[in-house]
Amino acid sequence: MKHNPFNTSMVFMLALVMTLSFSCKQEKKKETSETPETEEVAMQEQTEFPLSLAQWSIHRMIWDGTDPYSFAEKAHGWGFTGLEYVSQLYNKELEAAGFSEEAMNNFVARSNAEAEKYGLTNLIIMIDGQGDLATSDAEERKSAVENHFKWVDAAAGLGCHSIRVNLSGSTDPAEWVPNAVDGLTQLATYAKDKNINIIVENHGGLSSDATLLAEVMSTVNMENCGTLPDFGNFCIRRNDPSDYSKGCAEMYDMYKGVEELMPFAKAVSAKSHNFDEAGNETDIDYGKMLQIVKSAGYSGFIGVEYEGNELSEEEGIIATRDLILREAKMLQ
Repeated sequence: MKHNPFNTSMVFMLALVMTLSFSCKQEKKKETSETPETEEVAMQEQTEFPLSLAQWSIHRMIWDGTDPYSFAEKAHGWGFTGLEYVSQLYNKELEAAGFSEEAMNNFVARSNAEAEKYGLTNLIIMIDGQGDLATSDAEERKSAVENHFKWVDAAAGLGCHSIRVNLSGSTDPAEWVPNAVDGLTQLATYAKDKNINIIVENHGGLSSDATLLAEVMSTVNMENCGTLPDFGNFCIRRNDPSDYSKGCAEMYDMYKGVEELMPFAKAVSAKSHNFDEAGNETDIDYGKMLQIVKSAGYSGFIGVEYEGNELSEEEGIIATRDLILREAKMLQ
């Protein structure tokens, strides 16, 4: 058969095109492997605020048997870069050991190892059940302060910037303010040399009266004492303190409250409960809240804290995360 130079040329060109195409696909695959694992992570890198996860968002999982030390793995999988621990979720092991130095050191070592494994930043330990820092009994108040010392030390060991405390105690503002000032001053004085902040969340009772809490902060007037404004914890008095389902009897304006607490803020908590079909929180205008936060000059982590019942914890965490990512891109 007679040789056809044209056919040979076509075969050569076809082979060249296939080779270049394969090479481009390989290069594209290589580039893709170096991009963020999820769209949400990529979005997070472009928003105003880095996102952290409050461990309370998975408290039901932990109460149902999930290892609390899987916190970093789960947070990483959902696209978060910061961790906010909750002390009471480790009580099972720590109380059994009497909060011994060995047990506390083990908590720090294991948590550090997990955070490092997944490349996350330890930020806060939220402390509960260690006594009333604003009680009118001076000895009880001093004891409560000292009960927090071990958690200040643990936070320093984790490389956190703060511990979150509660200001439970007197229900009389005239007593609560000076009591709170004294308790916080004692604790912040101890924490100062450890480079740990003592931060107070609006967390029910008089701490949810932002005017009073701001007064406490101004009076303490210590660099390492501040606030953790929470978008959704502004109920000062409940109809039935033993049954939260019966609603709030006295509610502080949440937007006014966050605005008043932001000048002292060293962290921010994005509380959420339920969502509508458009993905908006049903009771909190996230766009308005985030604008207040940004306008205050805050640029640190925002912690996701889902507490709802309609979605699973994982679904609620993701819904809250996505809402922040969406609204943050529209801030002025």
